[in-house]
Amino acid sequence: MKVVILAGGLPSTLIEEDEKVPKPMAEIGGRPILWHIMKQYAFYGYNDFIICTGYKGEMIKDYFMNFYIYQSDITVDLQTNEIVIHRKKTEDWKVSVVDTGLRSSIPERIFMIRQYLDEASFLVTYGDCVSNIHISHLVEEHKKNRKIATFAVTRPTGRNEILPLGKDGGIDFTQYSSYSPDAWVNACSMAFNVGIFDYLDKEQVIGRSVFDRLARDNQMASYRHQGFWMPMETIRDKTQLEEMWRDKSAPWKVWND
Repeated sequence: MKVVILAGGLPSTLIEEDEKVPKPMAEIGGRPILWHIMKQYAFYGYNDFIICTGYKGEMIKDYFMNFYIYQSDITVDLQTNEIVIHRKKTEDWKVSVVDTGLRSSIPERIFMIRQYLDEASFLVTYGDCVSNIHISHLVEEHKKNRKIATFAVTRPTGRNEILPLGKDGGIDFTQYSSYSPDAWVNACSMAFNVGIFDYLDKEQVIGRSVFDRLARDNQMASYRHQGFWMPMETIRDKTQLEEMWRDKSAPWKVWND
């Protein structure tokens, strides 16, 4: 099952410098948050990635084109341009980097990578959130419920839109309310089957228009995640994630070094 990473947003505001970078390239512990996300999915055996880029997508392409060099120690003979690789290290990943436009909506980005999908189901995640979601359990739930879309949901951080979950785990916007004592939010990790393309078109913004239609057709389900989840939306978030990584207490680090 392939993993689609939505990494095409506007420049990051997390780095105070003139030359902005794509938000997924903002670093935690000297590595892009994109790398952290991919390490989590790869830990569960999902190592075939499609990265949907937009703003400065060439930076993401360059990162993966030179990934082997970045991971290893090298000696360069500047006279002969000969490169010797020391302490060789890389990842067992296959990565497709696809330019999906600067201001494309999420449905447009997914629509544009359909040709790269060769299985009945695929995973989608945002390029700026880390979590310890058990990806294999999410996939198992998706296969079990046989819905078109399964969303990982989690408890809100205090600034998230509340999702109206029913007792059976379904999502029904007819029951939408701005507050609920049993509140859940989108945890930015999803599983879809290819039936989603019947609900997406290049003009829609994923949100009520798509969610309403899926919910109306009883094609949405949820996987409830009770563990860690955190989007990196502000400099404060970035600082907090950096501190967790530095203190070796990062909950999203489910892999071994």
